[in-house]
Amino acid sequence: MNDSRTHATPNRGAIRDLYDLVTGDENARVCRDISDEACREQPTNFFIHLVALLANKIGDLIASPKLVLPWLMGALGAPVWMTGLLVPIRESLALLPQLAVAGWMRAKPRRKWFWVAGAAIQGASVVAMIAVALVLEAVPAGTAILLLLAVFSLGRGVCSVSYKDVQGKTIAKTRRGTLSGYAASAAGGVAMALGLLLWLTPIGNATLTPLLVLLAIAGTAWLFAAIVFSSLREYAGATEGGGNALKTAWHSLGLIRSKPGFARFIGVRGLLVATALAAPYYATLARDSGGEAIGNLAILLALSGLASLVSAPFWGRFSDRSSRQVLMITGIAAGVLNLLVAVFAWLGSGSALGVWPFAAGYFVLAGLHAGVRLGRKTYLTDLGNSEDRAQLTAVANTTIGVILLAGGGLIALIGLLGAAWAVAALSIPAFAGAALAVGLPEIE
Repeated sequence: MNDSRTHATPNRGAIRDLYDLVTGDENARVCRDISDEACREQPTNFFIHLVALLANKIGDLIASPKLVLPWLMGALGAPVWMTGLLVPIRESLALLPQLAVAGWMRAKPRRKWFWVAGAAIQGASVVAMIAVALVLEAVPAGTAILLLLAVFSLGRGVCSVSYKDVQGKTIAKTRRGTLSGYAASAAGGVAMALGLLLWLTPIGNATLTPLLVLLAIAGTAWLFAAIVFSSLREYAGATEGGGNALKTAWHSLGLIRSKPGFARFIGVRGLLVATALAAPYYATLARDSGGEAIGNLAILLALSGLASLVSAPFWGRFSDRSSRQVLMITGIAAGVLNLLVAVFAWLGSGSALGVWPFAAGYFVLAGLHAGVRLGRKTYLTDLGNSEDRAQLTAVANTTIGVILLAGGGLIALIGLLGAAWAVAALSIPAFAGAALAVGLPEIE
């Protein structure tokens, strides 16, 4: 049962004392929805999760297809249409295969190795992009980076579908959002520091070298995350429902009808992809106003890191209290922000003030997107149980992959009118997602 509490307590020692301090209240030793064995190992596993997630999120922030990779493509002379494919490839290919992967994973009693493999694939793919940038230019370089990004996204998909299942087995309810919030906040601090360092470092006309250094840091972070996560103390779980991937995938789709609140959650999450789709257009408005200098990229990178640093702990704890309310609030705020930024662009304010107005908008959007991510992850993890959590994750992510392809294509067409029009259009799904979230059931 989802609300079950174990009679075990975490093992005593310095790690448990630190764990009690970090989690912050007298209920820190109460385990919900995990086994007695997992409860006893929870303090150690909490910090293993924290370090691995931190490294993973550092990689996400400093090798972003919304910021760093577009600047890399521009430095290599790749055509603009290739740059436009970065976000759709990264997001959709990370989601679409997950339904099949979940069936395969379900047959294995320990699933941490799927996450380890996925993180290693991400790290290796990013490191390979450095080699591409050193030996190729223009169209060949752009083509190779897109192919490597496709491989990267498949690894990311494996991590995504396996993580919620492993976290659900090893970390109790009321601790999951807090854990993710701490990791996202710390990663934001690292990204902010790197952005400030890049902005303050006199690099002259160099454009490629700083980008390759960022990719090297990101690749190393993912490989480190794989090593750390391999030490997780995961006990064998149920394997019922594993087997033929496609047959299991088809059967899993029935959860959309049978799981209370799941269909509405998919709708909410699908509409709130507006916060992800808007980010490249905010960056475009900033780049058009301030130019493509590395210093402007550094400003955006630092502000995106600051947004995670400031907002993630708040959203994480808020999600543990009510992830439904987090989804409502972030949807409304994102819709209002999109309208304000679009009006600001139409008024031509960027011509006078340069990159800063849209960089500020990007900062707020990044904070709201952190809330959407933490809210939906916590809601989905708590909605499931040990028997169906991986399947729920895979069904939701595969469905969202389809929505991203369709929605991203539609917004791209609107974007031909200008980035401001795309941003304004994305206020509609943001408001709609918030309205739909009102009807989500609260999970105790």
